[in-house]
Amino acid sequence: MKKLCVLRCHVIEIAVNPLASAKIQHVLLLLRLAGSSTKQLDAFPPADLTMSIDSWIARACVVLRDFLLPITSYITPHPIPCLPLFTGDSLERKIEPTWNSVAHKAVTVHSKAALRSRSHCIDMMLALFPLFVCLFSSTSGATRSVSSRPAVVHVGAIFTFNSTIGRVAKVAIDAAKQDVNSDPTVLRGTRLDITMRNTNCSGFFGMMEALQFMETDTVAIVGPQCSTIAHVISHLANELHVPLLSFSATDPTLTALEYPYFVRTSQSDLFQMAAIAKIVDYYQWRQVIAIYVDDDNGRNGVAALDDKLAERRCKLSYKARLSPVATRSDVTDLLVKVALMESRVIVLHSNQDYGPMILSVAHYLDMMMNGYVWIATDWLSSLLDSKAPLAPDTMNTMQGVLTLRQHTADSKRKSNFNSRWSNLTKEEDDGNFRLHSYGLYAYDTVWMLAKAIDAFFDDGGIISFSNDSKLHDVQGGTLHLEAMRVFNGGQLLLEKVQNTNFAGLTGVLQYDSDGNLIHPAYDIINIIGTGSRTIGYWSNYSGLSIVPPETLYSKPANTSPANDLLYSVIWPGETTTKPRGWVFPNNGKELKIVVPNRVSYQEFVSKSPHTGIVKGYCIDVFTAAVNLLPYAVPFKLIPFGDGHANPSYGELVNMVATEEFDAAVGDIAVVTNRTKIVDFTQPYIESGLVILAPIRKYKSSAWAFLQPFTLEMWCVTGFFFIVIGSVVWILEHRINDEFRGPPRQQVATVFWFSFSTLFFAHRENTLSTLGRGVLIIWLFVVLIIQSSYTASLTSILTVQQLSSPIKGIDSLIASDELIGFQVGSFAENYMVEELGIPRSRLKALGSREAYEEALELGPDNGGVAAIVDERAYVELFLSTNCNFAIVGSEFTKSGWGFVFPRDSPLAVDMSTAILTLSENGDLQRIHDKWLTRAACISETDEIDSQRLRLSSFWGLFLICGISCFLALLIYSILVLRQYIKHAPLDKHDSYSGRTPISRCSIQKFFSFVNGKEEDVRNRSKQGGMQKPTVNATADIET
Repeated sequence: MKKLCVLRCHVIEIAVNPLASAKIQHVLLLLRLAGSSTKQLDAFPPADLTMSIDSWIARACVVLRDFLLPITSYITPHPIPCLPLFTGDSLERKIEPTWNSVAHKAVTVHSKAALRSRSHCIDMMLALFPLFVCLFSSTSGATRSVSSRPAVVHVGAIFTFNSTIGRVAKVAIDAAKQDVNSDPTVLRGTRLDITMRNTNCSGFFGMMEALQFMETDTVAIVGPQCSTIAHVISHLANELHVPLLSFSATDPTLTALEYPYFVRTSQSDLFQMAAIAKIVDYYQWRQVIAIYVDDDNGRNGVAALDDKLAERRCKLSYKARLSPVATRSDVTDLLVKVALMESRVIVLHSNQDYGPMILSVAHYLDMMMNGYVWIATDWLSSLLDSKAPLAPDTMNTMQGVLTLRQHTADSKRKSNFNSRWSNLTKEEDDGNFRLHSYGLYAYDTVWMLAKAIDAFFDDGGIISFSNDSKLHDVQGGTLHLEAMRVFNGGQLLLEKVQNTNFAGLTGVLQYDSDGNLIHPAYDIINIIGTGSRTIGYWSNYSGLSIVPPETLYSKPANTSPANDLLYSVIWPGETTTKPRGWVFPNNGKELKIVVPNRVSYQEFVSKSPHTGIVKGYCIDVFTAAVNLLPYAVPFKLIPFGDGHANPSYGELVNMVATEEFDAAVGDIAVVTNRTKIVDFTQPYIESGLVILAPIRKYKSSAWAFLQPFTLEMWCVTGFFFIVIGSVVWILEHRINDEFRGPPRQQVATVFWFSFSTLFFAHRENTLSTLGRGVLIIWLFVVLIIQSSYTASLTSILTVQQLSSPIKGIDSLIASDELIGFQVGSFAENYMVEELGIPRSRLKALGSREAYEEALELGPDNGGVAAIVDERAYVELFLSTNCNFAIVGSEFTKSGWGFVFPRDSPLAVDMSTAILTLSENGDLQRIHDKWLTRAACISETDEIDSQRLRLSSFWGLFLICGISCFLALLIYSILVLRQYIKHAPLDKHDSYSGRTPISRCSIQKFFSFVNGKEEDVRNRSKQGGMQKPTVNATADIET
């Protein structure tokens, strides 16, 4: 009894003085003496002078609950009721009756049985339990609190009941509440109560409804539906620590950094705009027009679209905004203005109220025809999912439109909920609406909150509210702001919500470090006929694909454009051909095109001083390309320059980059630093940097006599000399004594005869007809070859072959002499920045005459050693100046193109037109008109052109070869015939009946051929005179 009295005094002191930590230790000691286990009591928080009594009590309640509740449930199924709440000043007075009864019950229990028995421990805890409930239920100041596991948790919900999203959300939230309360594993005995309020799409009423919730014991608010209301009440939530869980406020500026108590349970429009930018880039469009409702969600969504397009080098060319109370006439006026613009890719970021009207007006204005692209944000997919099928007239205004839908992975839970939907909507007044993605997110939001509250209780959180001292300082008025209270456990509940990780109807719900749901993804939908079809998906994990994103999460992330893929689309106008995405604006405006007013090389571009007309090679190419475009492009050429010196081409390009002019036309080189600020067309002429230098004569080579013939020609000619000599020897050998003799003599005769024909000095006479025929043809060939060789050698020896001490760019840099360049050319900066040549070595030259004079003077007399300029200029200069030449090779590769601002679609079409000019030959004809001149041919080229090649004489060699072949063929036939007729017969062979040819051997044949024809004929005659005698003798013998 004495111990309990001490406990009583210490309890009262603790309630009054939160810093009496020493007394807390006495309380724990007494509890331990009363029979509590050491293990459980050690879980109590330590006594800390810096800890408030409220915090200590809140944490201690969890330990006592876990210890006492199993005991009470073991004894009685009925929970012990909580004592009334007390305030600090009245705690000691109001605890007296309760304390007396508790002490009396404790003494009674103490005197009845042994203190060490199990029943004693249970009875003692039951006796002390009301005391601890009384103690731990007290709060200081004006604070109110509820037990850590109250019977009911109050949650608010604010949205528009009669909207497309609100009708579905109301049913989904109510279904989720019923499912949560019927699940024994969630909240465990605590009922979730959700009070829904209608904002009627009004920011004022939305704020008032939120204020009313703040006056009650509401621990969280589901909603708001509208981003405008979310911006307002998020400030209240931050101050009063009440989490807001919105399933439809998608404004990307509602971030956790500015509004820490705002939690978005669906996807931010930041990701939706990223998906749209990806689609625009996928189809290679560069300019987009955005039509939006001018509210927080519309403005901020379009701003996010602008940023995402810029990341992909695309441009939001125009922002067409509509008032939230715009009429059909206002929409018509706006779309008429849009129709006159260049871009035909339109993004419609609206809501379910204005979106259909905008599409209807667009259809009326023929803006749903070929060439247009309409991309609607997810308001359209929500409308179709909720109200489909729409009226045929409404669907007709949407044909070919692309829209997005927040992707929700297929699952069994989602399928089951879809099956329940018709039953859930039966009790609604207008039950003719279907489930959409925002309804699924609303359902998951309730479950997310229920799981967070359950985790909140598990972590020792208690639902308690306290008045805000700042609101008490507000004087005057009838708003009663002091009635709003701060949720003391708001921070802990917010942490539990942000740490959510569970699988809902929409998939896995888990937040990243920025407060966004992980794996944002969208379905890409094409509206056709009376419905729609999915053409692909977008996610920040895998880019554009035709497979659901969740199937790719097991693979490494890959957003490379090379992997992007979508199914074919039926565009407005019922075409599958991808629209170009832009047209030339139909507003009567001319393109302002700047052209350089050149002083030198006016063949490329110049302004006539008399008529003011700009003309030249570049102008003709541009005009021809414009004429090939499938649309009219009115333009005006504006010269740039004072007419006394060539203008700066870098400044000219910068004026296009700053959009002072719409384009630039002229001899403008495509170089790296310029491509960073403007777009160039396909080059219409190649023109890299080359070196122009003076040249000097040098002596001919000692082997110059070999230059008239190519090596191939020399080889073939020598071969035919040997062939002709051999053929003539064969034809003359049997009848001409000059071609007979020992083998060494005959070989010498063949070579001598053959090469002597080159000078027509052969001394051997040909006797055979075939030999004479071959020789006549060969002498004709030799005559032509000899004459051609003589002429070519004479020409080569008379050509003035030239050379220069500068061999290329390396020798020029190492020479340390002055180098010239053309005024206004990029060659100056290139030599300084890229080649490291000091600017002091460079000298500007402004005309052809200055070129010639500087090169002739040389570096020692105030001139230059060489000039670095573009090939097109140098070739034009060399056409009239033959004492100079290009030395070395071209050391840069570039060309000339027309300049347009970055991402200009006209640059693409002009490039296509230039390629067409090149293919049909018009580009070459324009080149020949302006740039073809009687040029000085380089000495090397001239020498090479004088050389005789086999291709020029193969006809003669062919004739000669055929004549030799025919002569040998006829000769072989004649010899064979003669051999058969005059070959000697053996006696044995005369009786065997064999033919002469079968009896002769190869040795006899070659011996016959080698023999002189006259000797063969003589032997044949002698054999014929003896032949009758032989026959007569045979007859006598017979």
